Amino acid sequence: MSGGAKRAELTALQAALAAEHAAVYGYGVVGGRIGAARRSEARAAYDAHRARRDALTREVRDLGGEPVAANAAYALPFPVPDAPAAVRLAARLEERVAGVYADLVRAATGVRRASAAAALREAAVRAVRWSGESVAFPGLAERAGEGTGTAGATPSASAPVTP
Repeated sequence: MSGGAKRAELTALQAALAAEHAAVYGYGVVGGRIGAARRSEARAAYDAHRARRDALTREVRDLGGEPVAANAAYALPFPVPDAPAAVRLAARLEERVAGVYADLVRAATGVRRASAAAALREAAVRAVRWSGESVAFPGLAERAGEGTGTAGATPSASAPVTP
């Protein structure tokens, strides 16, 4: 792998890690507001994002990087006072995670690309389960208004980002 390709992959891994940090935080909010009927689904998603976050931390280190740290808190994209808002937040979290995994699929090769594609697929399926709606190209359509590449998806350490 060339130096430029390795840097691009590391940048995409860091963006995915940052998105997983935000998703873990966001699912903490979801879990506090979600109705009993969907609580186990929210817990499963929370656990999946924690596992992905931990795996990405190891992968960043394997490539010689220092894993991006989680923010202390994240600004939510809208108020979450009740279960319907928690469901909307869960769908939004998954759509955003799918976007950064689409970037990682593009930047990675081999086993890491396959893992990123699996994470993209899982996030897209969870987004559909939460929202009841699907898109033709998960991880891409949601980002049309956000610009392209990982630069639009990488949170700044100094500014909170919405999960």
